[in-house]
Amino acid sequence: MFIRRESLKQYVRWYPVTASLIVVNVLMVLLMEIAGSPRSSLTLLKFGAMFSIGGYEPEWWRYVTAIFLHAGWEHLAFNCFALYVFAPPLERMLGHARYFAHYVLSGVIGNVAGSLLRTGEYIGVGASGAIYGIYAAYVFIALFRKDLFDAPSRKIIQTIVIVGFIHSLIMFRRVDLWAHLGGFIGGFLLIALLALSVRAGRR
Repeated sequence: MFIRRESLKQYVRWYPVTASLIVVNVLMVLLMEIAGSPRSSLTLLKFGAMFSIGGYEPEWWRYVTAIFLHAGWEHLAFNCFALYVFAPPLERMLGHARYFAHYVLSGVIGNVAGSLLRTGEYIGVGASGAIYGIYAAYVFIALFRKDLFDAPSRKIIQTIVIVGFIHSLIMFRRVDLWAHLGGFIGGFLLIALLALSVRAGRR
């Protein structure tokens, strides 16, 4: 399921939302490079990063815009690789519109969790909360619709989630563990609500 054998043309045609998300992420880092640097706190704030700074409250739209920003090319490459490899099956399962809504809402929930639970001042950007929402959707499907997953794919998802959270704990000072956890819980609840609504509709 997670082996990408498509040509670039096929990938864009079959997974237009995922392809667009990758392009937008790359373009935003390029624009930040032109404007200053994606590693610059001031540039990140100007482009819509989340933040916690004494005496200031982040505007509501930052919960969304921060999902599409990354603090440098390494950060971008890590998240875009995860999107490129792991997101396409979910886009096919949910459909383009539902998948996009799931992605953005998971990211927003992750940013809300980060803003509520992180202590001290910080500037937060990245698609990790949304990506953990994708992983959570797969965990839900693997638990309740095992017929949709082959055994190797289930093991891959289990490994990614476990290693991902261990890495977040180890790199606690450099990554937003709460945004990752919030995105994961949000993504799990969102896919559960979708499953319930589909079941109710069938009744």
